[in-house]
Amino acid sequence: MMQSTMQDFPLNVSMIFRHGRALHGASEIVTFEGDDSRHATFADVAERVERLAVGLRGLGIEPGDRVGTFMWNTQEHLEAYFAVPMQGAVLHTLNIRLFPEQLAYIVNHGGDRVVIVDDVLAPMLARVAAELDTVECYVVVGDVDVTALEEAARDSAEFVRYDDLLAAADPAAFDFPEVDEWAAAAMCYTSGTTGNPKGVVYSHRSTFMHTIGIQTGSGVPYTWNDRLLPIVPMFHANAWGAPYAAWMAGADLLMPGRFLQAEPLAKFIANERPTTTCAVPTIWADLLRYSEDHEVDFSSLQRIMCGGAAVPRALMEAFQERFGIRMLQAWGMTETSPVAAVSLPPRGVALGTTEEMDWRSLTGRPLPGVELRIVDDDGTVLPWDGQAVGEIQCRGSWITGSYYGDPAPEKFDDGWLRTGDIASVTPNGYVKISDRSKDVIKSGGEWISSVELEGHLMAHPDVVEAAVIAVPDARWDERPLACVVRRTDAGASASDLREFLGTHVAKWQLPERWTFITEVPKTSVGKFDKKVLRAQYADGELVVEEL
Repeated sequence: MMQSTMQDFPLNVSMIFRHGRALHGASEIVTFEGDDSRHATFADVAERVERLAVGLRGLGIEPGDRVGTFMWNTQEHLEAYFAVPMQGAVLHTLNIRLFPEQLAYIVNHGGDRVVIVDDVLAPMLARVAAELDTVECYVVVGDVDVTALEEAARDSAEFVRYDDLLAAADPAAFDFPEVDEWAAAAMCYTSGTTGNPKGVVYSHRSTFMHTIGIQTGSGVPYTWNDRLLPIVPMFHANAWGAPYAAWMAGADLLMPGRFLQAEPLAKFIANERPTTTCAVPTIWADLLRYSEDHEVDFSSLQRIMCGGAAVPRALMEAFQERFGIRMLQAWGMTETSPVAAVSLPPRGVALGTTEEMDWRSLTGRPLPGVELRIVDDDGTVLPWDGQAVGEIQCRGSWITGSYYGDPAPEKFDDGWLRTGDIASVTPNGYVKISDRSKDVIKSGGEWISSVELEGHLMAHPDVVEAAVIAVPDARWDERPLACVVRRTDAGASASDLREFLGTHVAKWQLPERWTFITEVPKTSVGKFDKKVLRAQYADGELVVEEL
């Protein structure tokens, strides 16, 4: 075949870094500390990135070595996002909300040699430090005492303070190598699985392409006029790619640190005036409830990217009607880097209309670079007609083709990733997820979408949260059980809620079984943890009312 005349130029994290430093040195990183915030320019951070790279090399980190981060969303975490992969090492973001045994597993399985840890998180890491076989050094961010971690690690690891490491480093002493674009840049382990978490390894190329994909008009592009508040954790799927996309675009990054409750977040938003933000639905539901009893200033926000779980339409409508903020739904998973689809409405649809909300309420349309299909249980590829329902499978330049150290062939189908999400697709490519394959309710040969039932229930004014699970039924095989969190002093009964739900779905889909709980269990990334509810039901821990 005829070859092009184009340069063979590597698409890597260094290219993102150089672009942001050269063009957007005056943009800033703001880290919230509860009462006030500290500010640094991109130029300031770029120098610190170089110092961190020198410091890590001094600790013995070589290309291919894994460096873990056990950190909140902060300036220092962003510095590690660049310094680690740019020298050829692999950034391994550690989920601080995992069970201790899972955390120990992924550190050892990933082979982390160094772990950078926020001082306030050191006690959590201390619980498993004695079990971490590969860690040789802890780099501690902050000046809080970390004796518990030092004692737990015994004499197996060195300790150094982050600021001391940077202060001793000469930023001119290290030349970043030109890392191959196919080399590993970062790794993240899935959450919410029933067995051990599975590792996904992102390449420099996939990271660059994912960043470009977000920045297209089909994504949620940022500009140098934006101030981006990434509430989604940087330890979860690279914060949906937001840090790299913001750096590339020159958007200010507003880091909330550990202050993720509604009150401090509302204060941070009012003080620092973000224009755009991203987080899971539970964050926005908390902020919405907080705004009912407290004065808030969300006037700077123009757009919210929401994902990680199905976004209730009622939540989207509330932010639109009360604050004039457009909430866009995005879909993806750790295995897709993670953003694969965004719910921008098609052309010709007027903003702010019911029709636009109809489109935004769908899961989204695949980004350029992602190919998607739906497949039935027999492996037949189904049409995009808005009616056929099957499992989403996808492939593309930022979709994983395997798991680290775990082939898991059942998760792949002839080069396609099996997502486990059940959906239909409209003729113009909009995906409508009806459920996870493990959560769909198969009743009398028909499927009931737990996601749809939950969305309608959470539109009721007395409902804070609602999760619907399948439970065994002698006649119908499975029936839905509605697990509902009511507002304090709310008077809605199971009968009231069933009647309300009956105005939205067919009668045969209405749950006969109801339970009222104080909180829906959450996974480490804020999704409803239905496997916990199923276990509680099986163990007789839920008080169930039958209608």
